[in-house]
Amino acid sequence: MAAISGNLLYVAFFLYLAATIAFAVSVTGRKWRNKAGEMSGNRWGFIGFLSSIGASLFATGYFITRWMHAGHAPVSNMFEYMTFLGIAIGYAFVIIYAIYRSNVLGMFTMPIVMLIVAYASLFPREVEPLIPALQSNWLTIHVITVAIGQGILSIGMAAGLVYLVRTLDFTKTNKRTRAFEFVMYSLISLVGFILIGYLFSAMNYEATFNYVNEQDVEAQMVYNLPALIGPHEGELVTENRMEPFFNAPAIIRANDLNTVIWSLIAGLVLYVALRLILRKRIGGAIQPLLKGVSPQAVDEVSYRAIAIGFPVFALGGLIFAMIWAQIAWSRFWGWDPKEVWALVTFLFYAAYLHLRLSRGWQGERSAWLCVIGFAIIMFNLVFVNLVIAGLHSYA
Repeated sequence: MAAISGNLLYVAFFLYLAATIAFAVSVTGRKWRNKAGEMSGNRWGFIGFLSSIGASLFATGYFITRWMHAGHAPVSNMFEYMTFLGIAIGYAFVIIYAIYRSNVLGMFTMPIVMLIVAYASLFPREVEPLIPALQSNWLTIHVITVAIGQGILSIGMAAGLVYLVRTLDFTKTNKRTRAFEFVMYSLISLVGFILIGYLFSAMNYEATFNYVNEQDVEAQMVYNLPALIGPHEGELVTENRMEPFFNAPAIIRANDLNTVIWSLIAGLVLYVALRLILRKRIGGAIQPLLKGVSPQAVDEVSYRAIAIGFPVFALGGLIFAMIWAQIAWSRFWGWDPKEVWALVTFLFYAAYLHLRLSRGWQGERSAWLCVIGFAIIMFNLVFVNLVIAGLHSYA
């Protein structure tokens, strides 16, 4: 059953890739179009839509078969949760595309789905029994609802990116163009993490440290990338491995922080290489492809996605989470880092809707808020989930 679920996920990934190519051709591949121009582009968009539906179906097959194999919902570790988040973004896109028929949204969304699934694949994939705190049906209800909400909110981010690429003047150097390039660098850093992760995995790189954890207990920590930062009071026990430059405090999960640092370094190298190849800002290189895109249409898509995703996230990330917390830890709220950032995410999107509806924040300001909101989600998933020790560190 495990092999079947893995194969279904592989098929889904390549269908996401096919959808990415089809949507990209529908937007950029003018030589593929017939004399009518738009007809052929629509045909490639329809192929991309069919591919994305097929990917969602195979991804659903992966989810069901892994659930059958594990005996519980496959959302209990980083591999499972990030994979399901990518699947949820794919679900949300299929529904929104059926309404708005936006090929350019597919060109931006499908690569994000692929990146998240590829990112998930770098974490351990083994099925493990749940710890007592997770042995509850509320795990399934809470986590799946959160992932679906975040998936819908991610479509708002993709539409916001399209709006910014379409409307910003990349010939000028100002805060807005620099901020957008930082967003591009952040996405490229995710690519860098995937590439460097697979590189050192192929080399079977591993370094073990003895260290003292946050409970002042001696333990071991394994690194899969060369150690730039070591664990608290760490001692390297694997021979012929790089010594860290300094050690992290006990509250920090040093091997995961080390991975984040490597990702930022790899992302910087890739970003600089792209800038040298393109000889212009990345946003400026993409912008000519979006001349036919209506800014008002993508602004409407981003708002609709946030308006739908926000209550779903609030239901799963706060209400269901508090019910589960009461069952698991006998309290509704405990100021755990993950709980705090879930609240931050909720308040941010609540502020977005307030500013949009009451203050008329549409267009560019709305697009920036969509992008910032997604950054908060990813910070919670990557940095808070991996680096900061807490009750959710089992993930």
